[in-house]
Amino acid sequence: MFEAVEELVAEHADLEKKLADPSVHADQANARKLNKRYAELTPIVATYRSWKQTGEDIETAREFAADDPDFAAEVKELDKQREELTEKLRLLLVPRDPSDDKDVILEIKAGAGGDESALFAGDLLRMYLRYAERVGWKTEIIDATESELGGYKDVQVAVKARGQTEPGQGVWARLKYEGGVHRVQRVPATESQGRIHTSAAGVLVTPEAEEVDVEINPNDLRIDVYRSSGPGGQSVNTTDSAVRITHIPTGVVASCQNEKSQLQNKEQALRILRSRLLAAAQEEAEREAADARRSQVRTVDRSEKIRTYNFPENRISDHRVGFKAYNLDQVLDGDLAAVIQACVDADSAAKLAAA
Repeated sequence: MFEAVEELVAEHADLEKKLADPSVHADQANARKLNKRYAELTPIVATYRSWKQTGEDIETAREFAADDPDFAAEVKELDKQREELTEKLRLLLVPRDPSDDKDVILEIKAGAGGDESALFAGDLLRMYLRYAERVGWKTEIIDATESELGGYKDVQVAVKARGQTEPGQGVWARLKYEGGVHRVQRVPATESQGRIHTSAAGVLVTPEAEEVDVEINPNDLRIDVYRSSGPGGQSVNTTDSAVRITHIPTGVVASCQNEKSQLQNKEQALRILRSRLLAAAQEEAEREAADARRSQVRTVDRSEKIRTYNFPENRISDHRVGFKAYNLDQVLDGDLAAVIQACVDADSAAKLAAA
């Protein structure tokens, strides 16, 4: 059933050898990359080994059970363990979001409901800050616009993990399901008649941008040489020392003629090209993040709600996965784990079905 895991086991062993080599750590960026992949594979390999060992134990117990009925109970227990390990391994093999271990920028915007919506936005902010505190994350409020009666019209907060996280436990892995419209039903502090009002706030979650590494395929380059021009020494207007490099897939061009030799000008032009491609890649990443941000909340409209917070019933409901619980007071105090886990489980089930 899990024949393909053997390839991951071999990759894990290879990474272990590489990480044991001190020379690998001279390149910190590469070492971090290898460590990250090693951490991703470790729980898969450990679970797979336990799964295989349990299978062998079952066969042994069945052989003994033929002569000693007492071993029949052990077979049942081992079968149960095998089923649990099978399900755990299937979940570990679900394709992972490459951004799962990234930190996030979380923004809460007041929407329909005026001052009451701003107060609710403040409640959501406290909920996320307290949840982050519970799981050991760091938070930093980047920007905030407070309302006149308290709460926030708009607030942005950076949420960061402390050190390396286990697979599936990163900040984006847990908070990416929070993006959308959150609806509240309660009697506002500003309501004198005791009527229940409905208002909403939008939550936007995006992975925090990192520097994008640029790899240039030499086959994607067109290199032209020409005679340098302008004031200079002997090489000006006499040799083809100037270099123009065009990155064919993007059309980005860089040139240099300041150095005396063609080789030096080529090296300098490549440096310029890399920096320009890096800037372009970062802009594209930011555009994609902005698109994802807009898709989470097109408008802060109650009709697009993902979750409802009903204060009179002390009820929280996530409409995407059918989750419902009557501990709203605890959730708003940061006990958000069960709500998030319901979204994680639904997402994993959908990915498993697709696979």
